[in-house]
Amino acid sequence: MSTVAEKPVEELIEATVRFCGDSGDGMQLAGTQFTTTSALVGNDVATFPDFPAEIRAPRGTKAGVSGFQVHFSSSEIYTPGDVVDALVAMNPAAFVTNIGDLRDGGILIVNESAFDKKGLELAGLEGNPIEEVALHQLEQKYKVYKVDMTKLTRDAVKEFGMGVKEADRCRNFFAMGLIFWVYGRPLEPTLRFIEAKFGKKPEIAGANRAALMAGYNYGETVEAFDTQFHVPKAELKPGKYRSIMGNTALSWGLMTAAKLSEKRLFLGAYPITPASDILHELCKHKNYDIVTFQAEDEIAAMTATIGAAFGGAMAITASSGPGIALKGEAFGLAVIMELPMVIINVQRGGPSTGLPTKTEQSDLYQAMYGRNGECPMPVIAARSPGDCFDVAQEAWRLAVRYMTPVMLLTDGYIANGSEPWRIPSFADLAKIPVGHPEATDGSENYLPYTRDERLARPWAIPGTPGLEHRLGGLEKQDRTGNVSYDPANHQHMVDTRAAKVANIAEDIPDQTVDGPDSGDLLVVSWGGTYGSCTSATRLARKQGKSVAHAHIRYLNPFPKNLGELMSRYKKVLVPELNSGQLRTLLRDEYLVDAIGFNKIQGRPFTVAELVTRIGEIAG
Repeated sequence: MSTVAEKPVEELIEATVRFCGDSGDGMQLAGTQFTTTSALVGNDVATFPDFPAEIRAPRGTKAGVSGFQVHFSSSEIYTPGDVVDALVAMNPAAFVTNIGDLRDGGILIVNESAFDKKGLELAGLEGNPIEEVALHQLEQKYKVYKVDMTKLTRDAVKEFGMGVKEADRCRNFFAMGLIFWVYGRPLEPTLRFIEAKFGKKPEIAGANRAALMAGYNYGETVEAFDTQFHVPKAELKPGKYRSIMGNTALSWGLMTAAKLSEKRLFLGAYPITPASDILHELCKHKNYDIVTFQAEDEIAAMTATIGAAFGGAMAITASSGPGIALKGEAFGLAVIMELPMVIINVQRGGPSTGLPTKTEQSDLYQAMYGRNGECPMPVIAARSPGDCFDVAQEAWRLAVRYMTPVMLLTDGYIANGSEPWRIPSFADLAKIPVGHPEATDGSENYLPYTRDERLARPWAIPGTPGLEHRLGGLEKQDRTGNVSYDPANHQHMVDTRAAKVANIAEDIPDQTVDGPDSGDLLVVSWGGTYGSCTSATRLARKQGKSVAHAHIRYLNPFPKNLGELMSRYKKVLVPELNSGQLRTLLRDEYLVDAIGFNKIQGRPFTVAELVTRIGEIAG
């Protein structure tokens, strides 16, 4: 009886894997399962899904390539990785578009059968990069493994009587199984997933199981794969964790905020990438007193949200840049009516339709100024997938406390990325108090625009006896809310609405820094650049640089100590995935000579490019 000899195991601190192939090859599923498994075995994880922008891009072309990158580690991490340690390329187009990110000495696994004449032509290649001279050149730089995944998968699923197309759909499970072996990942979580997902279709479930096992056994038995790698558990804060994506965390944060304020949650939305998953997620939880309304367009979605706020619900709308533009006029109506609601912008590349599946943080100007007239609105931004849960609750807290719409910014990188999230106890979360004026006998006229110490007006529920009042888009008379064209009253109401938003600075935490309290350089960031900026500044300090990092959650108004804090550093660097929008706001507000570091390529910053720029400035 023969047995397979055990292969040596090399221990790593961290590793980064990328699956890439055609949009129909199941790369997102492969990456998601690898992420879930890595989280379950105790690694810290960060992911970067990369979708094709075209819904029906021609199969096998570079425009149709889909990828999923997973960074997993035995220590705390903040980014999905600068370079890739192992790249799985299911076809030539995936190879061409992703090989540049594979580190020297990294593992390259290619589906050999896809590199035929047609596949090479579709990828725009004149020669075959995995044959003869070209292969020799590749092998000088990478560990190259040519695996005929198509044939091996078809052989593995033959017993289930599938056609060629159906059999080939199982190739992602073969690729999964192989990478699971390379990095010592257990198969049980994915086997459970297969049963839960395909259990009612036993042939498909059986074929996927067979393909997964075939890939794993291939790595275990083939001599070419001579080493297995192991990444130990990370030391995370004690608690119960799950892997969570940004849009899911945001949805759950909204649901939690509704319960904390004892309100029905209403979402008015129209589908748009990358915000649609918020609508999809909330639709699953209607048993928690959630109403989701998919309107005929963005304008209807926003005005319905205003109606829900007027009716006393926790009113939410979610969109991306183009949809936010369409909602702009109704934003002004929400502001002048002074009703609480949360407006979510999951940013993507623009302008116009732009880059629907690529990340960018170029809607800050739009959030600050994208309304006619003097129309200030509070703006806050999430920094990571897990942070979306907390920011959703904070946005609603500010909205009801100050009776104003609040703009909440995330981006495609945060929305589709994932990380381990420590599940909080509901009992430990702070309540969000909401008050409504009580009914009266009607002997005195109700004054809907009287204000408390925060300049917030009361939130009167329609149908409450004695609280009848007029609302609309025309300027209101102070206190009564009646239509007013008086110049002095208009000045007063504009100033009052602006002062109300400015007052929020007294109700938010002071800005903190990671690093020294003063020094040569302060890196100021916001939104999804948090992870790369945190990693880069910490690495720069290890290299002896005098650099600190301030990540801003509250963008309008800024934290009240921000100006003084920046003055303690010789220079200020503002990295942004835009042309310098936060930098402009900081210069305008504080007259600080901030230096911009800008990138608009649909991809996040790498730690390496930030460290290089920090070194150029800090010396």
